[in-house]
Amino acid sequence: MAQAPVAKDTAAPHWASLTEHTFVSGIRLLFWIYRVLGRLPFRACLYPVVIYYWATRREARHASLAYLQSLEAHTRVLGHAAGWRDTLAHFLSFADTILDKLLAMSGAMPEGALRTVGEEGLMALVAQGRGAVIVTGHVGCMELCRVSAERHRGVRLNVLVHTIHAERFNRLLQRLHPDSEVRLIQVTEVNPATAILLAEKVAQGEFVAIAGDRVPVHQSMTVPACFLGQEAQWPVGPYVLAALLKCPLYAMACVREPLPGGGLGYVLHAHCLAEQLVLPRKARAEAMTACAQQFADWLETVLARSPLAWFNFFSFWQQGAVAPRAKQHDGSTH
Repeated sequence: MAQAPVAKDTAAPHWASLTEHTFVSGIRLLFWIYRVLGRLPFRACLYPVVIYYWATRREARHASLAYLQSLEAHTRVLGHAAGWRDTLAHFLSFADTILDKLLAMSGAMPEGALRTVGEEGLMALVAQGRGAVIVTGHVGCMELCRVSAERHRGVRLNVLVHTIHAERFNRLLQRLHPDSEVRLIQVTEVNPATAILLAEKVAQGEFVAIAGDRVPVHQSMTVPACFLGQEAQWPVGPYVLAALLKCPLYAMACVREPLPGGGLGYVLHAHCLAEQLVLPRKARAEAMTACAQQFADWLETVLARSPLAWFNFFSFWQQGAVAPRAKQHDGSTH
């Protein structure tokens, strides 16, 4: 029987409280370097910054190692015991993805840089004028969804972002390509007003994307699901939203992986989790837990093909864990 949802009262620091080390002016400079000088000079400028960050951010470095060790124990995809060199490669992979995010959002991604797997179901919804909820993760370069959306006329994507400190970066990306059909909606919680807005979007045949691998700041409930052999807490927002809007639920990720003809390229993976999600009142917790487990299982298959594409550099398995309740002050002085 599925465990009941866990009320969020975390002992570990919430991921959103971690310092955001993304400086918009620096990113703009790096993007200018790429446009003028190319990718190698871009890497020459960015890599020292990333290496410094790797060397000085102990928590992020240990989170990377914990993820890679769990991945190797569960999938054997690395072929060796994960070590500190693998964590550095993990950080450098993230650095490369930063440029790809900028290229995707600016419309400068080369033709043929993206192929898709499982996109047919979403395109059928577009043809029918129907919308859907898409649950995503902090995996790979989701901004390349913009490339896919823009090559299919009529596709409109609304992306929910939970953090205020990410807003500056999102504004920069919007300035790079202001005419895009992808809209970023900054929310701290899905309140009734937000739900009405999103219901209108889906009714108009648009897609709503929401992250399913981080517990939002104001998320009051989580559900347990096993990921890479360990139980973690997962947000229920995507599943509640899909059930509320009575629309299909899809999972999506865009990662760099080996291509059939050799070399690496980005592949956009889309997978239908439910044609219409129903959360029965008497078995609501079990239904949400099953959804979270289905998403976690699918995410494992994606990461088995692209192991360095996981970009949650915090204590993932501790998020949403219940902290011991503080003892009430009884007036004693000891």
